[in-house]
Amino acid sequence: MTLILGIESSCDDTAAAVVGADRVILSNRVFSQTDLHADFGGIVPEIAARAHAERLDIVAEAALAEAGVMLSDIDLIAVTAGPGLIGGVLSGVMFAKGLAAGAGKPLIGVNHLAGHALTPRLTDGVPFPYLMLLVSGGHCQFLAVTGPDDFTRMGSTIDDAPGEAFDKTAKLLGLPQPGGPLVEAEAANGDPRRFAFPRPLLDRPGCDMSFSGLKTALRRARDMIVEEKGGITRQDRAELCASFQQAVADVLARKTARALAAFTELHGASTIAVAGGVAANATIRAGLQRAADEAGFTFTAPPLKLCTDNGAMIAWAGWERFDAGLTEDTLTARPRWPLDKTAVPMLGSGKKGAKA
Repeated sequence: MTLILGIESSCDDTAAAVVGADRVILSNRVFSQTDLHADFGGIVPEIAARAHAERLDIVAEAALAEAGVMLSDIDLIAVTAGPGLIGGVLSGVMFAKGLAAGAGKPLIGVNHLAGHALTPRLTDGVPFPYLMLLVSGGHCQFLAVTGPDDFTRMGSTIDDAPGEAFDKTAKLLGLPQPGGPLVEAEAANGDPRRFAFPRPLLDRPGCDMSFSGLKTALRRARDMIVEEKGGITRQDRAELCASFQQAVADVLARKTARALAAFTELHGASTIAVAGGVAANATIRAGLQRAADEAGFTFTAPPLKLCTDNGAMIAWAGWERFDAGLTEDTLTARPRWPLDKTAVPMLGSGKKGAKA
């Protein structure tokens, strides 16, 4: 069996995994940096890069040990080459280059977003083509996935991604980071109908999204409560979270319905997959499931542990590229790397390239 070692270090998780070409995950180890960044209210790139450099060899050894194999048994090494925090990406690429050179193994660079987008093929064997809603960190896109390197963007956020909006909401309400799981936990005890937050861009055609205004609306609602009461209660916070979360879920569900209709016209296929950290949110998943059911689509989502950043998705995406002959002569770390190379940038661009 062909074995692939996947290495991921694009943000604040140092991860490695061993995956078989037959879609068996033999190991999947993740070292979280949450404690290192807890006192700063967000991820500090310099701290993240240093932690990756210190932990990459440890997590790779742990993944090999858990899989019960040695480095000599590995047939291919795959590493995240972007996009992400450049210090972390560079740490992973340099580590993988040294590992591949020392062991005499082939090395392939993987787009982190492609790792998420191809995960449904690893977990469920989903055939091409399929519609992907990628909601990972600073990204939110609808993608028509027709091959291991063929992605067509059908819609995207024009400002904040949902993950960013969740983190900013948590910060506004005095919750620690990462904000997404904590906002969801608070929302479980609140009434989502108390605050009438906006549903941005639903009055416009197309699949593009916006979430920055939701954060602003929540801040104003919080400030009004503080002005009236001199502070917010635990119940106020729960209902702010619940109303915010429901607004995000409604936008994603409605935009997904539009994307499903457009995808059907283009490809006639009937599978939608969701991946990325925000895909772990139960309320959002339920809304997406309903949209898929109403459109007659099969809905699939990876297990929760494969929604967040991990090495298994990088290993699998690397194998898909390698098996399709998509190797590169040089491998460099890239802070920006859009999946759809022909689409007009949604979030601006500069010397480093398009953001998305």
